[in-house]
Amino acid sequence: MASNSDSIYYVLTHMHAHPAMITAEPIKYTNVITMSIPDTVKVADADIYFPDQKLMVNRLSPDFVAKNGKLLDHFYSLTAQEIPNYHDVWVTTSHIVNKNAYMVELSYE
Repeated sequence: MASNSDSIYYVLTHMHAHPAMITAEPIKYTNVITMSIPDTVKVADADIYFPDQKLMVNRLSPDFVAKNGKLLDHFYSLTAQEIPNYHDVWVTTSHIVNKNAYMVELSYE
């Protein structure tokens, strides 16, 4: 997966703009947020970025993090993290077929 994918950017932007669509999982780790949106949201190359019942894990490139800092900061603010910043962001994605949802997990390090 390209770590600066337009598809990942689109999904994160869509989630930010439409928070009512998000189903958030309870926080298990202070630096991680796990969310999902309905799989009816049109995503380019969904079969690549949201594989059925499999996890796709990728470290977002430093360029992606720098370019989209405000967007990533928004989701960081939803974690239970007490450290005021992060250096790396990992994104895990999947299509959870039985829930008709696209799962996005952001891990901040």
